[in-house]
Amino acid sequence: MKVKNMLMPNQEQMDGFLEGDSDSPISMVNLLKFKDKAEYADGRDSKLSGREAYFIYATEVKEHLKKVGAEIIFGGDVSRLMLGEVEDLWDSVAIARYPNRKAMLEMMMDKDYQESEKHRSAGLLGQLNIETKEGAM
Repeated sequence: MKVKNMLMPNQEQMDGFLEGDSDSPISMVNLLKFKDKAEYADGRDSKLSGREAYFIYATEVKEHLKKVGAEIIFGGDVSRLMLGEVEDLWDSVAIARYPNRKAMLEMMMDKDYQESEKHRSAGLLGQLNIETKEGAM
């Protein structure tokens, strides 16, 4: 299994997100890998670590989520790998629950969210973002 952390979805992933069932609730599992030092796209000199920059985003995103009826349902640091093998562990995990895909897209398109997202991009080396739907187990 090849794993590649990214900051943004590719076109195929975005097209898939926009197709099909956009009305059912979803949860997004975020596996996060932080940069050692935050790097802002506007070139500002920052003394923040990647984790610190992401924490600014994480604090602000709670209000953006609330605006679209979504919420963080879990967040925590990765302490170890219990099962399986990966080359490098992620630093943190967060799970956000959205009422539907449309709500997530609405949040992502909001200009205030996009301002907060600058801290996310500055702090993250990359992430995996896994969409899940509740189902029978």
